Amino acid sequence: MELEWMAWTLPTAVFFCVIALLLCAMTIWQVMQPAGERRGLLPIATSRGDRLFIGLLGSAYIHLAWIGLSGANIWWALGISILFMIALMRWG
Repeated sequence: MELEWMAWTLPTAVFFCVIALLLCAMTIWQVMQPAGERRGLLPIATSRGDRLFIGLLGSAYIHLAWIGLSGANIWWALGISILFMIALMRWG
């Protein structure tokens, strides 16, 4: 039986590297400056970690929808995901 390897593209690698960096940065930020929950645009009270998790899920859905519904370059999905994360972390 032959093993199948995942074909990593540059946008996919960038996406997962950004996720790893975000997780590290948020961990350091939470240790240095603990924060409580707050209400924003989301209908629930969320902490920074909650908003990061929701943002990462949303970014994954944006990428999956982009791949499934659009034939355009995936770099656009990465840009939209970044804007989504910034908005969610700031006002979510």
